[in-house]
Amino acid sequence: MKKFLIFTGIAIVVLILLGRVTMYYMKKQTKSFSPEEEVVFNDGDLTVKVFYNRPSKKNREIFGKLVPYGVVWRTGANEATTFETTGDLQFEGKTLKKGKYSLWTIPGAETWTIIFNSEFGQWGVSSGGDANRDPSRDVVKLDVHAVQQERQFEQFTIAFEKVGEDAEMVLIWDKTLVAVPFSY
Repeated sequence: MKKFLIFTGIAIVVLILLGRVTMYYMKKQTKSFSPEEEVVFNDGDLTVKVFYNRPSKKNREIFGKLVPYGVVWRTGANEATTFETTGDLQFEGKTLKKGKYSLWTIPGAETWTIIFNSEFGQWGVSSGGDANRDPSRDVVKLDVHAVQQERQFEQFTIAFEKVGEDAEMVLIWDKTLVAVPFSY
């Protein structure tokens, strides 16, 4: 009986280790196609950080096809994009309190809805393939214009631009550019 228990214990440890190695390998493979990126905006005492994964176009039709119009998108790949600010921000007169959030979007041909949600750290999609977001935890939602441009961006990119006394968070992929202005 003692040998059986020892063997069973060793088998369980081996299975746990194999499971962890498999999860690590799968995560590494997934991330190699959509690498992690952190973009930071600093101005005085304010720091804004966005952590996201950068999918590539790879000759695919992006908005309206791969990323459908009118459907909540995790705004990147893999886990939900996070947005963290050390100070309160104003988006179209709506206050986003300092803290950490998940960032979601609803792309449209001409207008995008930007959503800051108080839940963060979750995988970007549920097992059913839908956005893994609890709408009851949305804290700020706003609509912004999408601009179609001639230049094509292969990889999804988030950047910050200082605009006078204010700033913009810019989302760019394929030929679509979305600027999200904010003040602080």
